[in-house]
Amino acid sequence: MKRFASMIAAASLLALTACSSTPTKESAGEYIDDTVITAKVKAAMANDPTVKATEINVETFKGEVQLSGFVADPTSAARAAELARGVKGVTAVKNDVRVK
Repeated sequence: MKRFASMIAAASLLALTACSSTPTKESAGEYIDDTVITAKVKAAMANDPTVKATEINVETFKGEVQLSGFVADPTSAARAAELARGVKGVTAVKNDVRVK
């Protein structure tokens, strides 16, 4: 019985460490949160008439949103970053959008 309890404890510990986050890897919960943030940022851009959402890529890692792509004017790039900052759960925005 002690051996079985030890095996269960070891398996539980392994499962917990496999789901934890590191500086370069998200936990399962963080991944889901980031997916939701990305979707909300994309929706905010799609609903804004001044931003062409199809020209901007959105990636999220641990709440930090990175925007990339090419737009026609600097106003669109700035507006995209503003929209991203307004989404709940966003901790930072890195705006790598370039004007073509």
